[in-house]
Amino acid sequence: MKKNTRKMFATSNGYMTEKIRSKYIAIAEFKKLLPEDAHRRADILSLEAPEDRSQPIQFWQLFSVLGPERIVRIVENFYERVFADEAWFSSVFSSVNNITGHINSQAAMWADVMGGGQYYHGGEYRLSFHHSHNAMALMNDKGAKRWCDLMLQTLDDPSLDLTDDPRVRRSLNTFLSFFMEKYAEEFSFEETGMFGEVNPPLKRRINLMNLSDDGIEALSEEELGDALSARGIDVALFPDKQAMVRKAQSL
Repeated sequence: MKKNTRKMFATSNGYMTEKIRSKYIAIAEFKKLLPEDAHRRADILSLEAPEDRSQPIQFWQLFSVLGPERIVRIVENFYERVFADEAWFSSVFSSVNNITGHINSQAAMWADVMGGGQYYHGGEYRLSFHHSHNAMALMNDKGAKRWCDLMLQTLDDPSLDLTDDPRVRRSLNTFLSFFMEKYAEEFSFEETGMFGEVNPPLKRRINLMNLSDDGIEALSEEELGDALSARGIDVALFPDKQAMVRKAQSL
């Protein structure tokens, strides 16, 4: 398995990190994107990205990989597109603040949620106030679609350094999709956050040695196959689930 050997940036909880993480995990557990014990698992709750590249990076772990400068550059790229866009869109932003102010605020919010520390003073209240007051003119189907289009152009820009780790882009897509789904529900617009591939479902870890015979039989065929494979057993040797059950019970 390929390991992540590059520099890892120091992390700490921001004003929003824990609340946003908790909300995402609850939704992801319900949708079976994360295992039902995700809210108790130290590896998932951690602010540091796993070195094992077969494991996804959760978006509250992104700061540990990207660091502050990369986050700022992503946000700069995006707002350069925003301020160069059509007046109906760009004017909403320019009426609130100049481009530097928007970059500073957005980068602070990202770093805060992504495990960089207390960057975004005011937390969720500040974010909610901004969208319901300053950005209300764009919290609709048309505005959301244009925002997503420009963000997609940003993330696809080859000049951006997202590291050589493909998990980073998927984690960013997951982060943006989560917030877009949240805003779509709050402001009653169509969800338009098509940023690309998101984190795949994270399967629960199964220790066959801790299960009773009944517990092993209760596993799905996929879970059983994964658990046996994790122990170095070639599941292709077994013709059906019952054969795998017998093998697991004999361990």
